[in-house]
Amino acid sequence: MVFKRLLGSLGVGAPTVDTVLQPDPVLPGGTLTGQVHLKGGQADFDIEHITLELVARVEAEHDDGESEGVVVFDRFTVGGGFRLGAEASHSVSFHVTLPWETPITELYGQPLGIVLGVRTELAVAGAKDKGDLDPLTVTALPVQEAVLEAFGQLGFGFRSADLEYGHIGGTGQQLPFYQEIELAPAPQYAHQLNEIEVTFLTGPGGLEVVLEGDKRGGFLSPGQDAVTRFAVGHHDARDWAAEVDGWVRQLVEHRATYGAGAAYGHGAPYTDHGQHGHGGHHHDEHHRSGPGAGTAIAAGAAGLAVGVVGGMVAAEVVDEVGDFFEGDDEGEGED
Repeated sequence: MVFKRLLGSLGVGAPTVDTVLQPDPVLPGGTLTGQVHLKGGQADFDIEHITLELVARVEAEHDDGESEGVVVFDRFTVGGGFRLGAEASHSVSFHVTLPWETPITELYGQPLGIVLGVRTELAVAGAKDKGDLDPLTVTALPVQEAVLEAFGQLGFGFRSADLEYGHIGGTGQQLPFYQEIELAPAPQYAHQLNEIEVTFLTGPGGLEVVLEGDKRGGFLSPGQDAVTRFAVGHHDARDWAAEVDGWVRQLVEHRATYGAGAAYGHGAPYTDHGQHGHGGHHHDEHHRSGPGAGTAIAAGAAGLAVGVVGGMVAAEVVDEVGDFFEGDDEGEGED
């Protein structure tokens, strides 16, 4: 999908911009390639710079409730410093590296409802215009797939995925938001958990897997949030089903091992517990959200079959993404 837009701040006769991304999904920490195609207007223009912005639709909680907005989470200057002649054509190729914490937007080719984009900004004759916005597709790293597949093998089912504005305390999180993948409990844990939320905080040496469990309350005890964190290497070879099952057991059994200094590859946990709405929660800024429009998905017991639930939900995915790319300036935030 490519969107062409007249550079509105320069008026009629201005250049047009058309950014074309590589068709294949990109990995977190991987290289995004493409070309920016410029077409000159009715006069010569000095192109001062061409900048790509990575943007995300993010949910936030505040005193008045919840809202969604656009967050810019990285910027790259890919060209500039030349004159574009009247009606002349000029193309700029680019290769930029995505942040390691870039959220995944699909799993096994199935969209998760996460909306990311690449927005092209041109600075022309002292004026700036965000002239093109294209969807960005990011697929899971092998270790992320392995962990999620293990949850599927254990009988957990995918419910939703979203992006939350804020920081997970005690972690090395770099971006101003984090991704949550919400899972329905496996049958063997259904009496103990309402759901589990999985967050990957990825870096060049590996990733932190943060698990938050919404624990069911008893007759005389309220429900609780329990949180564990595990460090995993990119190339770790494990029995992932057994590994993840051990993580979940630690989560539900409250076997807390405090200390955030786990090195990648050792799987050392960090655990925190707190009742809903109290200070023991692991997010600095967080709200528990239900499945958003277009984000509900289901996973088979083998963890390999991922599909959108129902035609109506699939249509909502399309509408949500379309609304984002047609009205991207609304609610914009800064990183």
